[in-house]
Amino acid sequence: MDLRKLKTLIDLVSESNVSELEITEAEGKVRIVKSAPVAVAAAAAPVVTVAAPVAAAAAPAVAPAAVPAVAEVKGHVVKSPMVGTFYRASSPGGKPFVEIGQQVKEGEAICIVEAMKILNEIEADAAGTITQILAENGQAVEYGQPLFVIE
Repeated sequence: MDLRKLKTLIDLVSESNVSELEITEAEGKVRIVKSAPVAVAAAAAPVVTVAAPVAAAAAPAVAPAAVPAVAEVKGHVVKSPMVGTFYRASSPGGKPFVEIGQQVKEGEAICIVEAMKILNEIEADAAGTITQILAENGQAVEYGQPLFVIE
């Protein structure tokens, strides 16, 4: 497996709430486990277990603070359909897809979530006005995490 691809996988695991990830390819099998001791097992295909650094210690303090705010909002909440990195614009320094107060139509692109080097445009699933942006540009997001509020 390519070293860059392995590093990307380790970064994704360390930045998310995923505790374990296992990938099987023709070259072999890679298993990444967060907060577990490093162990290497021998099999027909090499299996490598890597302990990812626990950088998410601050994340639990942030996540509960965001949940009550979303529970109190009025309007439609657009949630992340996948784990990845949230981007407000299509390129660094580019104009954001949407701003607070902007009218959006159903199906209009409102952000990008990057997962495994693939940029996935996230579309508004309701028409209305963007009243809140709940994720920061470049922030790791989880499946189902609220990203926007549309009224």
